[in-house]
Amino acid sequence: MVTILINLLIQNKEDVKNPKVRQQYGMICGLVGIALNILLFVGKFAAGAISHSISITADAFNNLSDAGSSCVTLVGFKMAGAKPDVGHPFGHGRIEYIAGLIVSGAILLMAVELVRTSIDKVLHPQPVEFKALTAVVLLASILVKIYMAYYNYRIGKKLSSAAMRATATDSLGDTCATTVVLVSAIIGEAFHIQIDGYCGILVGLFIFYAGVSAAKETLDPLLGQAPEETLVRQIEEIVLSHEEICGIHDLLVHDYGPGRLMISLHAEVPAEGDILELHDVIDNTEVELRRKLNCDAVIHMDPVVTEDKHILYLKENIEEIIKKIDPVISMHDFRVVAGPTHTNLIFDIVVPYDYRISDEGLVGQIQECAAKKLGEGHFVVVQVDKAYCK
Repeated sequence: MVTILINLLIQNKEDVKNPKVRQQYGMICGLVGIALNILLFVGKFAAGAISHSISITADAFNNLSDAGSSCVTLVGFKMAGAKPDVGHPFGHGRIEYIAGLIVSGAILLMAVELVRTSIDKVLHPQPVEFKALTAVVLLASILVKIYMAYYNYRIGKKLSSAAMRATATDSLGDTCATTVVLVSAIIGEAFHIQIDGYCGILVGLFIFYAGVSAAKETLDPLLGQAPEETLVRQIEEIVLSHEEICGIHDLLVHDYGPGRLMISLHAEVPAEGDILELHDVIDNTEVELRRKLNCDAVIHMDPVVTEDKHILYLKENIEEIIKKIDPVISMHDFRVVAGPTHTNLIFDIVVPYDYRISDEGLVGQIQECAAKKLGEGHFVVVQVDKAYCK
């Protein structure tokens, strides 16, 4: 059904980086989610009232909260598609993440309320009447929720949408929850064991776990997570495809919402080259990044010496020292400042955040090795950077 609606209503459906296309996807999925969850609520509420089952009734209200969550997702996509303005020059894309966080909060609140109600049912059990209608409604609900999880996950992955993936996670949690409710109803009918309240607690824990998982996925981009490795590789391939660029470092990716990326990096170019020609290469690279990755790109041009044999000799020795210490460490911005009494070797190293050696200890180790290898007249000046990418 969702695929049919997408084919009918979205013209440029493959242009998922376009905010308007994303908004259309979100509107369709949100409206379908609202309609299906309201239908499930009506069916389960009726079945719960007839069978006097707290777990079925609670599961019905869980579907009602899902309808509200779909409304939040729909509004979030609508607001996220708004154009940049004076107060928000980077656009409103992060509203989509906030919508996902609100959905997660609703999931958690529902889980807590369900556990509370189920504990009361454990303390004060009531007989549950199992009817064929109950089984039909619950089976239909499981199938519908599997379908909702499928299309929300598939489209959420296509759009890189944390809000839609949170909705998919919620639907999977609902599938498990409803399955538990159905099993409890069957066991209660077959063996006359009152486990309705216990199953309600189990359902609540399922839903709570789904809420925590969804909250983490929406919080990470809001807090500022590292960019995906595939994106980093794409950036490197595009930049280094220009033969005038020797290397890149200090890559930063700022995420202002899906389809709203800002990229900045330092591109190393030969210091001996023509500055105007190299600047033109940098400009063309920025344009190519914008065109291929739908982002804003800013590149700082970093001149490096490529023809001085003595400087290259010193650089190779320092690189060898660093590689022996740990290949995970990289070096950039190597400069040599020679004086009458000594020579300074100035450079930056990039170290992972969770590295086993402290920055001071690592710098001291490099300085000690450099003094042994190059002689006492060479002083190493190191700036320690942290890796902003995985």
